[in-house]
Amino acid sequence: MTKYSPDVFKTCLAGEKIAVFCGPLANKFIFSNEGTLVTYWLPQSVATSLSYKKIDSNTQSGKPTHDVSYKFLKPDSIQHYVAIVHSMTQHHLDKFWAPFHQVKAYTLAKEFTFALSCRVLVNSSNPSLDQVRQLAEPFFLLVQGIFSVPIYLPGTPYYKAVKGGKLVKERLVDIIKQRKREMAEKNEYNDSNDRDLLGCLLVDSHKNGMFLSEEEIASKIIGLMFAGFYPTSTTIAFMLKNLAEHPDIYDKVLKEQSEIAQLKGQGETLTWTDVQKMKYSWNVICETMRLTSPVPGNFREVLSDFTFVGFDIPKGWKVHWSLYATHNNPTYFPEPEKFDPSRFEGNGPAPYTFVPFGAGPRMCAGKEFARIEMLVFLHNVVTRFRLKRVNPKEKIICNPDPIPTEGLPIHLQPHVI
Repeated sequence: MTKYSPDVFKTCLAGEKIAVFCGPLANKFIFSNEGTLVTYWLPQSVATSLSYKKIDSNTQSGKPTHDVSYKFLKPDSIQHYVAIVHSMTQHHLDKFWAPFHQVKAYTLAKEFTFALSCRVLVNSSNPSLDQVRQLAEPFFLLVQGIFSVPIYLPGTPYYKAVKGGKLVKERLVDIIKQRKREMAEKNEYNDSNDRDLLGCLLVDSHKNGMFLSEEEIASKIIGLMFAGFYPTSTTIAFMLKNLAEHPDIYDKVLKEQSEIAQLKGQGETLTWTDVQKMKYSWNVICETMRLTSPVPGNFREVLSDFTFVGFDIPKGWKVHWSLYATHNNPTYFPEPEKFDPSRFEGNGPAPYTFVPFGAGPRMCAGKEFARIEMLVFLHNVVTRFRLKRVNPKEKIICNPDPIPTEGLPIHLQPHVI
């Protein structure tokens, strides 16, 4: 940006000619021209690992999973999941946090969010530990090598990611086949009761006479698993890091969450209404996502030649819009290295400067569910423990997501009741 242009420059990433778009004007341009000048695109390593296949949105084969997943993740459809997330969080803390004086927050956040993704996406009742483990082991291999150089040789991260992705897909196909058999036996295809995403996809394809293959459904679920687990778990971990480093901010969050907890009866779970009250806590999470973006941005492919701020971008080129270009820019966020949740009070940041979930037609469908997940987890942690970092000098590496090299060990001090 300093050498060429603060708005756009060209480079080579993932073996492709890439135009990197920077700043709020660039963000607005990309989000406003989705489907006309640009379309969704993924680097080879990501697409292959996630079994992603480009689908023409004008063909029928692209509609069922897209429409159903967006409908499934709408706020009015996911409100009942607040209680489920609450109970799963409590179980997770009881088993993996409360018995110990010290935990690795980054590692445990990954395990929790993956188990929750399994619960929401592929199992309408609590998934067994064996089922989660069988999916988790290859899935974590996928995640570790998903952004690597696409060299398919034994031992390389890309090789492991592709192998992991194939194994996850195979196990998901087995789960899907089993679910189909169960639904046929119980005549559940006409059942309108609340269910997981897999159940919704099977019911919808049955009603519309468009029976998707197990492989198509599995590929869609893998993508949603990655999107729901990967950025959310990173944000949860760094949210706890920030609270451990800033006792004054922790106290404000504790006050807000304690007021909500005091209104609940013994054993009563959180509700959608409770989540809406967590305004300061959400500011803390937003500032966490700004300061430590869980993803660096996203990619698009150019559908037709266009000009942006005087630069010609040819058809076929790839575009990367960068979160860092605004999230860490002192022009939009003074003292950008400072953790300051007050930035999000009132009207908050200027339009298109804070876009962790994107915007426009391809804005993250799971934004509201991620908000539930992070706020409910935050509520349960701060109302039970005070936090302190074990190693304040722990290094953070980017691959390209931020990763604490020691797993973010945190000392837990239970509140005295």
